[in-house]
Amino acid sequence: MKKVTLFMSALTMALVGCGGNDIANNPLVKEWNTPYQTPPFSEIKLKHYEPAIDYAIELNRADIDAIVNNPEAPTFENTIVAMERAGELLGRVTGVFFVLNNCDTNDQMQQIANNITPKLTELGNDVSLNPELFKRVKAVYEQYQRGELKLDQEDMTLLEDTYKGFVRSGALLDGKQQELYRQYTTELAQLTLKFGQNALAATNAFALNITDEAKVAELPDFVKAGLAADAKARGEQGWTVTLQAPSYGPFMTYSSQRDLKEQLYKAYNTRGMMDENNNLEVIRRITELRLKVAQLLGYKSYADYVLEEKMAESSARVNGFLKELCDATLNYAHKDVKAVTEYAQSLGFEGELMPWDWGYYNEKYKEAKYSISDEQIKPYLELSKAKEAVFLLAGKLYGLTFTQVDNIDTYHPEATVYEVKDNNGEVMAILYLDFFPRESKRAGAWMTEFRGVKTVNGVEQRPLVQLVMNFTKPTADTPSLLTFDEFTTFLHEFGHGLHGILAHGKYESLNGTAVKRDFVELPSQIMENWATEKDFLNLWAKHYQTGEDMPAELIEKLVASKNYLAAYFTIRQLSFGMLDMAWHSITEPYTGEVLAFEQQAVAPTQVLPVVDGTAMGPAFTHIFSGGYAAGYYGYKWAEVLAADAYSYFIEKNDIFSQEVATKFRALLEQGGHKHPMELYKEFRGHEPQTKALIDQMNLN
Repeated sequence: MKKVTLFMSALTMALVGCGGNDIANNPLVKEWNTPYQTPPFSEIKLKHYEPAIDYAIELNRADIDAIVNNPEAPTFENTIVAMERAGELLGRVTGVFFVLNNCDTNDQMQQIANNITPKLTELGNDVSLNPELFKRVKAVYEQYQRGELKLDQEDMTLLEDTYKGFVRSGALLDGKQQELYRQYTTELAQLTLKFGQNALAATNAFALNITDEAKVAELPDFVKAGLAADAKARGEQGWTVTLQAPSYGPFMTYSSQRDLKEQLYKAYNTRGMMDENNNLEVIRRITELRLKVAQLLGYKSYADYVLEEKMAESSARVNGFLKELCDATLNYAHKDVKAVTEYAQSLGFEGELMPWDWGYYNEKYKEAKYSISDEQIKPYLELSKAKEAVFLLAGKLYGLTFTQVDNIDTYHPEATVYEVKDNNGEVMAILYLDFFPRESKRAGAWMTEFRGVKTVNGVEQRPLVQLVMNFTKPTADTPSLLTFDEFTTFLHEFGHGLHGILAHGKYESLNGTAVKRDFVELPSQIMENWATEKDFLNLWAKHYQTGEDMPAELIEKLVASKNYLAAYFTIRQLSFGMLDMAWHSITEPYTGEVLAFEQQAVAPTQVLPVVDGTAMGPAFTHIFSGGYAAGYYGYKWAEVLAADAYSYFIEKNDIFSQEVATKFRALLEQGGHKHPMELYKEFRGHEPQTKALIDQMNLN
């Protein structure tokens, strides 16, 4: 999570906020006399948030006034650095509220978010549209352009980002245009918040309760146990399937009950399309307002506006990248679908294979082709062992150690806390882990920070990093046993965590994951490669009951199946990126049907039948409320980077190569201090090429 800098867009500002009652005694405002100045969660109550945010906003305004009214001539220190340091309390408070609003929310918190979002948006606009403040920033920037300033790399990047941030937030607009900018961004902040709330509510609104044991008899024990636990938690008899991933996914994979799966599929893929949680009009309005903002700032489309500041740099390059990958993999994806279909037919399936059939038959085909299934793998992927494994990997690569502590407050009983140290004993970070789904947590998995890295008066503040997942829960009889996909997700998010843990630098807005969005997935995606490395699995993968090592034969099958349906899954991911680019490449407001727009956008990637009345867009929080607008392509973009980067370890014939790990750590430590292509070339010696990913998929 990037620090709340004062030139942030209204959308980003909407994702970072908080508030408290009697200010003098408000735990969000008081000094935190806690280990490592961690948030005192047990003291923080709902009543504290809004007063604290109001107070912090006023302090932030005072900080800005002090910069503007400084009688001294503008300098890098008294203007640019002063802005970076302004609003520290606001950053601290928002670093608690909006993080918790994603992982442990309730109706009251969501109402507080609705209340404070306009205030934060107004603050962001008041700062970015302040003519006297921009005058000082511009003066320093012009000194830099004339070669009058002696700045190091971090300083130069901070100055350039600050100046560009003002310009991209409307500082060069005239008075009437600035008023429009305020209107658009204020409404956008509210709508993106509403989109996420609707998506969460829609996910929680549906559940399928099954009381006929015959309909679940075929399911693996771990699936039945999970569904029974969900039913019990909801006060229901039998087995309950929800739309949360650890429930929905396994049922769709292992059940042959087509009627139930069709019902579930349609419920999942109509989230955000009905009743009070309807996001269809919200999508239309969000994309219209984003377009208006972009065109007000002189861009043809919102994608053009966004991509100017990304590693890819232009819509043409992104669309070319997506097309290149699509062209290279589409025929193979059709072959994947054909192979699964023919296998289903060999088992007696008749008619057209529908999307709700896909999970069941592709799992059956995988098991037949490789003699492997999640049911075989899960006993060796107990969560506690998987956690030890990722810690072990971080130790082998970077010399880090992780020690669970019980003297640091957590925000929820399921969250655990770890002290992270370097091999020299230096404390690198505090790490919070939160593994299981609950109704108060949004779907998916993510990494964020309660606090990032910065250096003040020569002292470096270390980060408070959080990893959030939605993994299979333990039951009364078994611990949490992960699917292979869940373990891969753990490695992925842990890679983001390492980006934060290993960060060093002066300015929080440039450190850790505060990098260009299409670069931020490199540290996470490269970690996924170790999931199928024999030399890694042999170190820790043991049966949770017997303690026996994962058999060599099973590991061989796991490695062999690594690229199973690689083309199909690539095309699926490309469909998300193409939908994102389609919505954000419009040059006029879209007034037609949202579902029709989506079908047209993803048509080039359609390898399974279209189901009328369903869509992914209305619950696509990444692009409509999660900061990935015109940026979802970045997952595939980063896969290219990760494939090329991991090949460096392979070239050294050592997946734990200290030489390569040391170079990659240097890349992680620098965060956003330089353009990512510079950082990548320093690490690898050349620019990445799409061919690296295609070769890794081993298509045939």
